[in-house]
Formats: sequence, C-alpha cells, structure tokens
Amino acid sequence: MAHTVAAAQQVAKFWLADGAANLKNATPYAVRTAVGGERLSTDIVPDGSPFSFPPDEMETMPEGETPLTSGKVFFIGSDLQPHWCTGTAMRSKYWNIVATAGHCLLDVEAPAGPLANWVFVPGYSEGTTPFGLYVGKQGFTHHDFDDIRDHDRDFAFVNVYRGVVLSSPDVLTSVGKLTENVGGQGITFNQPLAPTVDVFGYPAGPQPDGSTPYTGQTLERSTGSTFTMKITGLPMDRPTGADSSFTGEGSLGSSWLTGYTSDNRVGYLNGITISVADTDGDGRYDTGVSPYFDGQTLTVYRKAFDYWTGSIA
Repeated sequence: MAHTVAAAQQVAKFWLADGAANLKNATPYAVRTAVGGERLSTDIVPDGSPFSFPPDEMETMPEGETPLTSGKVFFIGSDLQPHWCTGTAMRSKYWNIVATAGHCLLDVEAPAGPLANWVFVPGYSEGTTPFGLYVGKQGFTHHDFDDIRDHDRDFAFVNVYRGVVLSSPDVLTSVGKLTENVGGQGITFNQPLAPTVDVFGYPAGPQPDGSTPYTGQTLERSTGSTFTMKITGLPMDRPTGADSSFTGEGSLGSSWLTGYTSDNRVGYLNGITISVADTDGDGRYDTGVSPYFDGQTLTVYRKAFDYWTGSIA
C-alpha cells in the first residue's frame, strides 16, 4: 500500500483535490456482489476457545444513533476508475485499524496485490469527510484468500495513517488518530452464531427485480437473525448469513455487530458482508453473507492490532 509518507500524501491529495471530486465521483464496487444461497439449520463448530477484544468508546459522543466508526473505503479498481466499499474503525493498540471485505483490499480481478489509492473516510455522507481521510499503509489478509481466493477468508484489516484534511490547495493538515476521533468497534472470535446482528453499510445499486431502494450516500442499518448457509458462486465451505435487505453494491465490507447500543454506538464485530443473496427467489435480496470469525481470523487480526503507522502531515 502507501508505505512511505510521500506516497501517502499523494494518495490523500488525489482524493481531496478539487473539492474531493474523486470521492464524489466514485461508484460502488460491483465485484462478486451476489451469490446463490440456501439457509441451513446446522450449527457452527468453533475451532478453538472464544475470544474477544472490547470496543473503544468515546468519552463524548455527538447526537445520533448510527456508529461513527462506519464509513467508506475508496480505491481504484482494475478498470482504473474510483470505487468504494464499506469499512469499520476497530479497536487496536495504535488506534488505526479498518475492517472490510478482503476483496475490497485485494484486486481479485487482476491479482497483483492491493487495490490502488486505498483510503478510509469514517462518517462519510453525501460527499463530506467529517472526521478526515485516512490513507492505508499496511493491509493484513489470510494467506488462503491472497493465494487461492478462499472466500471463507474474505476479510481484511488495514492499518491507516493519522487522518488528514486539505487545509489549502496543496497543504495537508493532520486531524489525529482514527479511533480517537470516532471510537473503535470490538471484535469476537469462535463464538456461537448470534441471535441477531445489526448490519451497518452503504448499500447501493439495484435489487434483482430492478428496484433501487438505496442511494449509497448515507449509512443504513439492518437488524436480523443469523444462520449457517450453503452458497453457490463463491468457493466457501462454511458461510454464515444474516437477514438483511441490503443490495450488494456498496455494502461489501458492512459490519455485523452484536451487543450494539445506540447510547455508546459500539458493539462487537462478528461478521462482515462479502456478498448478498436472494434465498427465496422473490427478486429481492434478503441475506448478507459473511465468513465465520474463527481462530485463524484472530491470528490475522493480532498482526494488524500491533502495527504502528504514524502521520503524513
């Protein structure tokens, strides 16, 4: 990713220049957004003991009910055009982790490493960057996703530099560390499926019947039960599902939170949308699809947890 300060500065200016034109002109990522799916009644068998990291709560919280931690990740796709997915700020040692889908970090259409010019904008709404823009420095994924595209490992944890805004046409000003500004979600591993989860994302694009219920401009919330699944269209052995009407475009990378409350706007991440499905064939998506967060997910997260980034301004 942008491993040097100079490279990160260029990435930030690419997105923020000309009134953030490239952010505003980006379109929702439309790669692997939908699969065939069947709901199952089987249980998940964890591969180890349950484990969790608690969330980082903010001391003062602006009014509202949706998490400040959610936002959009922006990047350049294989078509050389700007696109976006959903991302989530997470608890970490250096206040700098963003969680998203693995294929919103790695280019699965032209496997040559990460998608270019990767950044995160928490609280994104209709072209604004209310808490600044955060350039990705280092991404962590599972080897099986990077090497053989195993979508049971389709998740990514990205360490970002401190946030910036463009204070004049060519001057970047630091706004501080990510989770000090917006808080950070906790995360759980090797847990039984939650009775319900709150899914937060930026769905856009059409339903199978052609309707377009979402614009992708503001953060949406969907609450529903979880279950195991059998899917077609992606190589995946034990996907999990959640009741959700979100369309796939834009909602890739959406957070699945348990224990979420509107008072402190944090909970525990235990899933992340990598695709959606219409399981009853009525022409409307009804299910979000996620990998199960097991011990191997924890191993990847621990690597990102201790990675330092720093400032670019």
